[in-house]
Amino acid sequence: MDPKPAGSGGPAPRSMGVKVGILLAVTVIVAIAFVGYVLYARGTFENFQRLTLVADNVEGVTVGMDLTYAGFPIGRVRRLSLGNDGKARIHIRVPESETRWLRTTSVFVMEVPLLGGARLRAYTGNLQDPPLPDRAERAVLRGDANAEIPRMIATVRQALQNVENMTAQDSSLQQSIDNAKAVTARMAGKYGVLGGVLGSEDNARKVIASIDRANALLANLGGVSLKLDAVLAKTDQRLHGAGGIADETQKAVAQANTMLSEVRERLVAVDAILAEAQATGGNVRAASADLGALRAEVEASLRKVSLLIEEINRKWPFERNTKIRLP
Repeated sequence: MDPKPAGSGGPAPRSMGVKVGILLAVTVIVAIAFVGYVLYARGTFENFQRLTLVADNVEGVTVGMDLTYAGFPIGRVRRLSLGNDGKARIHIRVPESETRWLRTTSVFVMEVPLLGGARLRAYTGNLQDPPLPDRAERAVLRGDANAEIPRMIATVRQALQNVENMTAQDSSLQQSIDNAKAVTARMAGKYGVLGGVLGSEDNARKVIASIDRANALLANLGGVSLKLDAVLAKTDQRLHGAGGIADETQKAVAQANTMLSEVRERLVAVDAILAEAQATGGNVRAASADLGALRAEVEASLRKVSLLIEEINRKWPFERNTKIRLP
């Protein structure tokens, strides 16, 4: 038999089968590792904590939606259900590594913007509060912008109605504008702002006439005041000037004081004479003659004082009481 030429078909060498087996094994191992990594990355092998959010309406919420805290996903919606009380329930799984952001005082909000899907957000004010327990059930607040649109439309419609009422022909605003035009027209008249404030030119004319009369009266009062100042100046000069009534009165008072001193001395002499008369008791007739002469002198002095007081009363309005009481 002739040997088979090179390159003709035949059984494959043993090393080729081994290589193929190794390649298949590596491929399987890589696939299993990839699947395991994916499952690990998706948290399949991680422990979870269950959380249920209760809402009146879960429109816009889908399975697989994230629950975010400060913009980072910390949980995922696994299931939606409707309870016997008619309220919808959102079942969320939160990895244990992310449960530190949820506390018993945490607030959950479902935001539904005008554009885009709904978003679930968690807010925690104090991270030192007790942690949220497993299988907790919390109410979710709904912030639906679409629900505010009908209210906004109603408000805008009411505002437009108010504007229409304000701009109507018989509205208060229109009447105020007409009144302002009338006042402005009066202000443009002869008497300006005064005519506009008082309502007519006649009233403004009367006010101006009254002001003119008041100015004339003030001018007259000014003249009277000048005359009165002149009279007061003369009176002051007459009273307090050199040789005036006050000066003469002061001199008269000084003279009266002098005379009263003389009268006092004579009265002292009378007392001495009376004492001598009582002591001696003898020459009564001589003492009586001396006493009569002395009494005549006292009466003369008193008459002088009386005349001087009358002169003072004529020059100065003192109290007209000319009686002099002897001691």
